[in-house]
Amino acid sequence: MAVTAQMVKELREKTGAGMMDCKKALTETNGDMDKAIDFLREKGIAKAAKKADRIAAEGSTLVKVEGNEAVILEVNSETDFVAKNEGFKELINGLADFLLTKKPATVEAALAETMENGSTVEHYINSAIAKIGEKITLRRFTVVTKSDNDAFGAYLHMGGRIGVLTLLEGTTDEDAAKDVAMHVAAVNPKYISRDQVSAEEAEHERKILTEQALNEGKPENIVAKMVEGRLGKYFEDICLLDQSFVKNPDQKVKQFVESKGATVKTFIRYEVGEGIEKKQDNFAEEVMSQVKK
Repeated sequence: MAVTAQMVKELREKTGAGMMDCKKALTETNGDMDKAIDFLREKGIAKAAKKADRIAAEGSTLVKVEGNEAVILEVNSETDFVAKNEGFKELINGLADFLLTKKPATVEAALAETMENGSTVEHYINSAIAKIGEKITLRRFTVVTKSDNDAFGAYLHMGGRIGVLTLLEGTTDEDAAKDVAMHVAAVNPKYISRDQVSAEEAEHERKILTEQALNEGKPENIVAKMVEGRLGKYFEDICLLDQSFVKNPDQKVKQFVESKGATVKTFIRYEVGEGIEKKQDNFAEEVMSQVKK
């Protein structure tokens, strides 16, 4: 029996297994949907489907550097406990190695790629789900390339709760690059410098600050000067180079970097679970619901 795309789609929806796994299961079972589901369950692949609607907002970040290439990635799990599991650590390290080698453009492209063992990345993750017993997702990653005259800074905070990768141009001082990464982890800037802030964002903030000053009853003739002063403080809050360096608050990050003869080319900061809406379980209600059954 010919396996159609619609059949593969239906099996994916029922099991949560990868496209290639579904196609193989249907081929092996001559298109019998129920037998294909059993086939996937027997292989431990369909176990992932039961986890599909759960929220994976824990996990870990990892930064891996190999020569002139580096990758930072976030892999999510349902609980912090699993993120400390050796199987999870092996998974995230394997993904980092693969991403450095293949450099896929997107998460979707990465999941469809074939690994050295012949399985897709999606299947590799699903196999880990079957073993570990929790929903696990590759959420995001960035691969960065440098020259021989530049330096990567890699820093993991709280065992990977926050991961930062920096790239300094014009220096090979990895310690300096790591110091900047530590600062980024602690202060969480949005931009490298003021010129990266859009005119729209700056003007929006200026209007808010102006209204604040007028509402405080400040004379109109000094409001404009006050606003520019407060806008400067706003830039200090969001721009890396304008911030007081955490290891030496008397020095700006810009001064520290310049003292190394360098410039900040880029930084990437991942914090586990940021932006993911976590499910808030009411434990007492959950217990009562079980009691009443």
